[in-house]
Amino acid sequence: MRKLILLFCLFLVAWNVCISQTNKQSFGYIHTPLGELWIELDERTPNHKKSFIELAKAGYWDSLTFNRVIPNFVAQGGCPDTPAGFTDPEYLLEPEFHPELKHVYGAFGAGRDDNPGKLSARCQFYIVQNPAGIPRLDGDYTVFGRIIKGMDIIDRIVNVPRDKQDQPLTPIHLRVEIKSLSKKEVAALLAPATHD
Repeated sequence: MRKLILLFCLFLVAWNVCISQTNKQSFGYIHTPLGELWIELDERTPNHKKSFIELAKAGYWDSLTFNRVIPNFVAQGGCPDTPAGFTDPEYLLEPEFHPELKHVYGAFGAGRDDNPGKLSARCQFYIVQNPAGIPRLDGDYTVFGRIIKGMDIIDRIVNVPRDKQDQPLTPIHLRVEIKSLSKKEVAALLAPATHD
């Protein structure tokens, strides 16, 4: 009887662990020298979300930087604006446009060149920093997430000294990870800081 009760208790523990794991959601996390960013990845853009998670887990961006920063526009990171970043089929994605996903302040999108199919360069991302948004980009570039914490860091990043190509004079390196958080952990992350 004791063995049966012990097995039942172990089953309950395992069941609770499984349930707690399945209730977690994947978030993007970007560490920079100026602070950290948290990204909610949108379920309505499954291919972009999957691609971002794959590249983050592979450490793709960990040697790269925010390579283009423009106040009242965007902070762009990942692969630089080079032909290699836009012509390698392995790094291109079909667009996933949704009328609800707009280029508002904090929107997280995929870069691209002027290709007629509006294919995204999966190695490049940008964050809308213009407080009024950038509606002219809607339907032309895929928005696949939003910054849920760290827009104050983006506001600082776009205002660093930069060269004529809008590249920061001091590199802003990236470390990109995927973090699994429960609803309770997300609430704690987003809770205002209290000062004693």
